[in-house]
Amino acid sequence: MAAFGSFAILLGLVLCAYTFVVGTIALRQIAVHPQASFGPERLAESARRAGIGSFIALSAAAFALIYCAFTNDFSVSYILHHSNRALPWPYKFAALWSGQEGSLLLWAWLLATYGFVLRVRHKVDVKLTAYASTILAAVQVFFTLLIVFPAPPFALTQGAVPADGFGLNPLLQYPEMVIHPPMLYLGYVGFSVPFAFALGALMMRYPGEKWIHITRRWTMVTWLFLTCGIFLGMHWAYAVLGWGGYWGWDPVENASLMPWLTGTAFLHSVMMQEKRGMMKSWNVWLIFTTFMLSILGTLLTRSGLVSSVHAFAASSIGTWFWVFLLIVLSVCLFTYILQRDHLQSEHKLESLVSRESSFLFNNLVLLAACFTILWGTLFPIISEYVEGSKVTVGPPFYNRVAVPIGVFLLLLTGIGPILAWRSTSFKSVQRNFLWPCIAGVVTALVLMAAGMRPWQDVGTLYSLMTFSLAALVMTAVGSEFWRGARVIQRHTGKNMLFSLVQLTRRNTRRYGGHLVHIGVVIVFIGFAGSAFNQSNEQEMGFHDSMTIGPYRLVCQSYTQDSNANYDSEYELLNVYKNGKFLTQMAPERRFYHASQQTETMVANHSTLERDLYVVYEGRNQDTNQPIIKVIINPLVAWIWIGVAVMAFGTLLALVPNMSAEQAARPRKQQAEEEVALTAGAGD
Repeated sequence: MAAFGSFAILLGLVLCAYTFVVGTIALRQIAVHPQASFGPERLAESARRAGIGSFIALSAAAFALIYCAFTNDFSVSYILHHSNRALPWPYKFAALWSGQEGSLLLWAWLLATYGFVLRVRHKVDVKLTAYASTILAAVQVFFTLLIVFPAPPFALTQGAVPADGFGLNPLLQYPEMVIHPPMLYLGYVGFSVPFAFALGALMMRYPGEKWIHITRRWTMVTWLFLTCGIFLGMHWAYAVLGWGGYWGWDPVENASLMPWLTGTAFLHSVMMQEKRGMMKSWNVWLIFTTFMLSILGTLLTRSGLVSSVHAFAASSIGTWFWVFLLIVLSVCLFTYILQRDHLQSEHKLESLVSRESSFLFNNLVLLAACFTILWGTLFPIISEYVEGSKVTVGPPFYNRVAVPIGVFLLLLTGIGPILAWRSTSFKSVQRNFLWPCIAGVVTALVLMAAGMRPWQDVGTLYSLMTFSLAALVMTAVGSEFWRGARVIQRHTGKNMLFSLVQLTRRNTRRYGGHLVHIGVVIVFIGFAGSAFNQSNEQEMGFHDSMTIGPYRLVCQSYTQDSNANYDSEYELLNVYKNGKFLTQMAPERRFYHASQQTETMVANHSTLERDLYVVYEGRNQDTNQPIIKVIINPLVAWIWIGVAVMAFGTLLALVPNMSAEQAARPRKQQAEEEVALTAGAGD
């Protein structure tokens, strides 16, 4: 199977190289001889089919590696180092992306999959798709070269083949790790498609904004995958690492957040190009930057430049990525300089109180956040290169900058959607913002009356601002739904729920976007709870107890267990809240046989109000008693609820709008009912 997998990768390389070279020749011939159709079209079609063939070849290679994991083929070095016989079958799938070579194969296969969908749907716009397919093939060539030369996944084990493997990293033996990395890679890889379309449209001086309409769904789906991947990673860190948090400003966490920020900026500002023909150069560079940041994130994970629990071992593969990034930047700059006159804006910003200005401010704030995170992530590397010593940038630096930026973004989330295009009158601002402002002020006063003291520390101040702005945004967005639904209700005579559904279906993109904003607000509410965390740590032997907040934890027993994959120690704790029995929790610590590594399994009792987070830290060497750490994390559940709302809103925005005929049907039906009632009364 190793030979078959290696051959499939080589075949995939040949086919995607053919797609790139022959596709480039065909496009060149079409540009020079636009009237000659037969020859260039045949070349372009053969390139398209070769691209489809590369997907089949790389699919076969990915299948071969998974097959080796399931059959315990330890003659393949990658399987030897990332699997073992006792490994549960879901994690044998995870072995595909648990190491350098396998994750790059996954990258190449997902890229080929995106390319396959693009090439199958080529009739959307044959010429533009041909450009995008050729550019995508160039990216495919790079990633396929990586798994042929510096990181071959089917390299054979040297010497005698061991009877069992070294096992999967314990950090990855958690259910979410079966879906978190593929989701993240779907986001990273997916931005290659809008990048290819943008670069292709610029190269061919594509008229109008149709390329944006074609790529809008690609970008939204990719953004959704990246969003889900980031938050799944946060939940994994929260549930497995045992430090009580979900985001530690780790360099690899930062690497995933940066393209998300620029991708979010692109999704907002691209509406200005669609509606008003503005910010064309800005949008092109936003998508170029998003793609390059995705590559940079992949580089940071694999090069050993940064220290992270998420990163792979140091390797020389970083040089390949630096060269590729330099080539991409050079091609983007050259094409932009050559074609920049094609990107002239059709209109100018007419008022600072308009939807255009809110999108512009939104973009500037998102890019400021991205630059801050990029600087903080790369600063240790730069300092080591310049001064010879690595200066680490920790969470306090990011929090000082990111928290105020996040609060300002929350404000813009409420302001932007209710401003008009071009210019908004003072009367309109007064009408639309009166109740949201009242809601924000009332929320602040109620919270201070309930005991919040924002003058005591900056964390409480930011939390109060977040809760107040959340109320403002919710009221502003809710009023948008209410006003539209009331209009439909007056025309149709139906109930409010029916009217809300009708309103949403008439403009799914707009109201799906509003739901995404509501999800963002809910996530920020979850973030704001971190200012009120509590923690306690102590030894807990038999019948010992610990009190924290309204909870009392009592040790019932502590014991050991064993299975083929790992040994475990855990403690059974009865939990009482305000004197009443609540639940039983069992924090655990595992020792994995194959890898000889330990891992924490957190016990967490989650409610909408707070999480009771319990960690088994090990045993005191002197007393042999377990050490238990307990943390109260308020409002964390709202983060995961907010992500679900964001995902639903994005999916809704992808649904086509209701047709005019469908929208008119309720009114027509009502008129027919009225005619029937009138006729019945006459009889």
